[in-house]
Amino acid sequence: MVMNGKSLLALSAFALLIGCECSKDATKTTNEAPIVQEDNQLASDTADFIKNAGDRSFFAFDKSSLSKEAEETLTKQAEWLKAHPNRKVLIEGHCDERGTREYNLGLGERRADAAAKFLIEHGVDGSRVRTISYGKDRPIDAQGDKETIYQMNRVAISVLE
Repeated sequence: MVMNGKSLLALSAFALLIGCECSKDATKTTNEAPIVQEDNQLASDTADFIKNAGDRSFFAFDKSSLSKEAEETLTKQAEWLKAHPNRKVLIEGHCDERGTREYNLGLGERRADAAAKFLIEHGVDGSRVRTISYGKDRPIDAQGDKETIYQMNRVAISVLE
């Protein structure tokens, strides 16, 4: 069989396409287990982190300074993170519903930054710490009387990554 240039080009493209599809299938097969293992390890590490270090640092109304209790929690978090150098942490700043959205985004940012600064000052590499502010947009707790709800939402939450 004699092939002209167009036929050869079409055959080459077809072979390349088949090769790409095969390699995609092979990648799917070999990558599924590690993703599941990583998810399981993250879940296990998260449970251990919450149990042994705690994941919440609470704040007073309209404040971003760390209380003694928050510093105790963050000290445990720093120790846990130093013992698990493969884990990163995202610190979420939250606020109660009082105040404007813009004000609370800023306050949540200051709370998250205060927690991050504490971790870094206590030996956690800054490249492993990220922050985000949700302000009052993502309430943590909406159960109970208003003051209890307010207290539960004035928080920085450390989330493992």
